Amino acid sequence: MSRKFSLFNFVLSDVSLNFAVMKTTILINPKYEELYKWLEEMPAKFSDEGREIYKLRNIIKVMDAPEGLLLNVKRYHKPHFPNSLIYSLGIRKAKGKRAFEHPVLLADAGIDTPEPVAYIEQRTAGILGFSFFVSIHRQNCHTMYEVAGKDDDEYAELMEALGCFTARLHDARILHCDYTPGNILWNKNDDGTFCFSLVDTNRMRFGEVGMHEGCRNMKKMWGSRRLVGIMVRSYARARGFDEDACEKETMALRRTFWKNYKDKDKLPFKIDV
Repeated sequence: MSRKFSLFNFVLSDVSLNFAVMKTTILINPKYEELYKWLEEMPAKFSDEGREIYKLRNIIKVMDAPEGLLLNVKRYHKPHFPNSLIYSLGIRKAKGKRAFEHPVLLADAGIDTPEPVAYIEQRTAGILGFSFFVSIHRQNCHTMYEVAGKDDDEYAELMEALGCFTARLHDARILHCDYTPGNILWNKNDDGTFCFSLVDTNRMRFGEVGMHEGCRNMKKMWGSRRLVGIMVRSYARARGFDEDACEKETMALRRTFWKNYKDKDKLPFKIDV
């Protein structure tokens, strides 16, 4: 079994589960190298073990690991053609691999995200099949889903703080391309301030983020028009943008997004646009 250090100082290990058919590759954070055996066996146990917390094309489970660790394991579906070739040939990095590498860049910018543990991929005849991203599970965290259908003053401070956090993210030249309520975790500190953490970070862009792109990035936020407006104006102040212009543009983009959102009738609340 060969081992070497990868770009981000993670350990790379290749394990051939079936030399003729399938090959499994494990990228592991050196801090958690003692979990190697568990990670090696996990894909075969994934369907039968763990507590499922999300299931659509991809599946997310919370799983118990050695040393009392609670891990968040996301299994990415097998990509279809032509993506299967695009990922397999290295034209584009697999989603799970990006999710494993991006936390390093976020941490360098002072942005919190659950600590990455490992990335696992399975290939048959060189073609990417299932892949897994493993991270430390965050317990007792809120998501921005909680502001759905709300217009309470108690959420005003939260939305103002989220605007400042979003500004800090964009000032750091980071754009989360799935900036949605479920991908933003938050908690309130003992001193009354708020802290935020990002998940599902595989789709990110690194580079200058201007006002127009920043406004577009906030269009999917839940909550009343008033609360979203508080967030947007806080964002504009923090970045030195015109508050009225920023709010007007974001609200226009938000109206268009929700008007065209095909599953809006399935939401447990009425969108206030």
